[in-house]
Amino acid sequence: MSRISLAFRSFFAILFHGALPDALLTSLGLAHRAGSKPVPAPAAHSPSDGALQMLAILQRDARLIDFLMEDISSYSDDQVGAAVRSLHDQCRDSLQRYVQLAPVIDGVEGTHTKLASADPASVKLLGNVPPQPPPGGTLRHRGWRCAKIDLPAPGARHNFSIVAPAEVEIE
Repeated sequence: MSRISLAFRSFFAILFHGALPDALLTSLGLAHRAGSKPVPAPAAHSPSDGALQMLAILQRDARLIDFLMEDISSYSDDQVGAAVRSLHDQCRDSLQRYVQLAPVIDGVEGTHTKLASADPASVKLLGNVPPQPPPGGTLRHRGWRCAKIDLPAPGARHNFSIVAPAEVEIE
């Protein structure tokens, strides 16, 4: 095999695959290094990754974690109220951008509603609940269910445990 052909094959193998195939190594009279480390597989995602990603979005867009972690006892109710108004708008906008929510029971709170389901995951019965659930009751909270979630794809090197990176200004 000519040296030019070997050079092109080597160049494109490294460019597209990051390594030389065994057949090309043999043609070049080379071998794999002893003790070379295999390429690590991409990290598996855990169930908490989406929650941490949403928390990071709320921090990025509205500084929610900064607000929640700050001691607000020294501020007046008027100051807290003013801060919460803009925080509320920013958090709601971020949530609506990535998550579509719908009520569990689409009804008017404070009115009588029929129970479509007695599933404790979707309906929480309050008050004097008999052993056999009644067909309905007064709706106190409509509940929320996630109809759709569309979080952005994380980067290859995304570390979900970092909800917000530290910020350092260089002067």
